[in-house]
Amino acid sequence: MPSRSRVSAALSAAFLLLATPSVMAPVSALAQDAAAENNVLAKVGDGVIRESDLAFMAEDFLAELRRVPEDQRRPILVSALIDMLLMSQAAESQGLAESDAFKTRMNFLKMRALRDAYVQENIAGAIDEAAIKARYDKDTADFEASEELKARHILVKTEDEAKDIIKQLEDGADFAELAKEKSTGPSGPNGGDLGFFTKGRMVKEFEDAAFQLAAGEYTKEPVKTQFGWHVIKVEERRKQEPPAFDQVKDRIRETLMREKYIESVAKLKEDATIERLDEAAKKSE
Repeated sequence: MPSRSRVSAALSAAFLLLATPSVMAPVSALAQDAAAENNVLAKVGDGVIRESDLAFMAEDFLAELRRVPEDQRRPILVSALIDMLLMSQAAESQGLAESDAFKTRMNFLKMRALRDAYVQENIAGAIDEAAIKARYDKDTADFEASEELKARHILVKTEDEAKDIIKQLEDGADFAELAKEKSTGPSGPNGGDLGFFTKGRMVKEFEDAAFQLAAGEYTKEPVKTQFGWHVIKVEERRKQEPPAFDQVKDRIRETLMREKYIESVAKLKEDATIERLDEAAKKSE
């Protein structure tokens, strides 16, 4: 059974995913500025639905909205808000707002909304493009470039078949065309193309043979692996480059947010008096 701390960490990570600016982008697109947020979209009795309500609704149904064409989102949300306001007015007329259950739920919703506001102001808001770029520069400065090869291979069942292919290559046959014709491996139809790979990606016998070849060379003897007999050609050797900033910046933002979240919670706990009264919760620590 997972510990309470592990479950808490998982919940924190899930919340941070929802709080990242990249995820919140569809919401901000629905309400551009403070003036727009006050635009009245519908009236239901004495109640009104504003642009800001639409933005909050979009947050709550973010996953569902991804499956809806963008031009259909606003009318769907407005219809849902009208239904919600109608039911809330009916609940109010029945006195449900005065029930203990409702007040308890409202206390929880207020706590959650304030937490969200704190995160947006003090955590997400503190991580800008410059901070993300600084972390990227730090990480890539320590990047150790590995050599990688771009290779093709022809896989056959017997050593004699592989030797015959090597003889055809020596006589001037095209490697890619032979792979399409002879190779039994899944890369055969693509001319035996394996793309780029570094050490540790292929079985040892294949890797040892491939990394001994210069660009443009092929193996002069068949290479045996658990899959059969290979003839390997290396087309290019290069040093592996670190990923481009645009490829990893969203992942870096999430990492920085997670770190900032943990740091902020730890600081708040240091300055607070916390007493756990639930016996089951105390035992799970």
